[in-house]
Amino acid sequence: MAGALKEKQLLRHVYAALQAASCPLVEGLYLQEADSMLQLLCAPSQHRTDILAWICSSINPNFANSKTIVVRSSGPDVLTKEMAVLGQELMLCKADDLDLIRGEASPHRQLRFLEQLLTLVPGCKKAAGNRLDQEMLLNELYAADNLPHFTQMLNPTLDPWPADIKALRKSTRSAPKPSKEEAVDVATLLQLTQSTLEQLQSQCEFLSSEAQSPGVFSPSSLRVAACDLQLLMATFSHVFETDLRAFCSRDPPSFSAEADVFQRTHQLLLAFIMELEMLKEVSEGSVSMTEEVKQLQTQLCYRSRGEKRKLPEQLEELGRRIRDFFPLLPS
Repeated sequence: MAGALKEKQLLRHVYAALQAASCPLVEGLYLQEADSMLQLLCAPSQHRTDILAWICSSINPNFANSKTIVVRSSGPDVLTKEMAVLGQELMLCKADDLDLIRGEASPHRQLRFLEQLLTLVPGCKKAAGNRLDQEMLLNELYAADNLPHFTQMLNPTLDPWPADIKALRKSTRSAPKPSKEEAVDVATLLQLTQSTLEQLQSQCEFLSSEAQSPGVFSPSSLRVAACDLQLLMATFSHVFETDLRAFCSRDPPSFSAEADVFQRTHQLLLAFIMELEMLKEVSEGSVSMTEEVKQLQTQLCYRSRGEKRKLPEQLEELGRRIRDFFPLLPS
């Protein structure tokens, strides 16, 4: 029991030290429960690795230079080994303590390691110490051993009130009770007031609309939702690192070398569709021309000798005139 209490105090101390050091990876996280802090600091995840890398970069600025980033991106274990080497240089762990860096060691050992690293971060020890002192004072004040003292303070055996206040309290307690007639009058007045208010509410439409309007936005609700979202993201990150990464790191599928056949087929189909559209336009134009010719042949739109005639009759009359005119020409 005492060991678990000390481990929780150590956990809160490390989390408070990270906040005091202005770690950007814990800003906006309002974790209050010990389980959430333990999941963040002692469970293997990419978020925990980033926090540890930030601590190492704060201790040794050369850890975050461009050359180290390039070397670090060449393999997943390179960053872990570099942090283990830095821990060995600081005489906090061995170079082969990779389980401690990954978050696979015991929570107490990980918390001690993080606490020792955070003591080397500039401007972290003093602020975290003040916060830890306040939390330890509150924990000691509200411990189970002190609860009887609080109960005795709320219900003291010796009444500390002065004599005049005691008399006032006794007179208040011994005040005469209201009669039944007064109680009936008060009840009648309350009923009348309630009926009047209901009548006014039925006449005022804005009161009913305000009653049906949604609740006011609460920052505390947003804070709770953000904490829940952070926990879900941390859980998903843990599941991704442990179970899903192997499936996401597969080689991309290789495409068949016969893809050109499908491309040529697609081009031929596009050309065939274009030819069909051209034939459709030709057929529509032919139908339109046929209708125009029929209209010219059947419509009376030419005048000859005061009469309207159709196009075939006009052509026949013109041909007859030409035949009659040819014999009159000199040979």
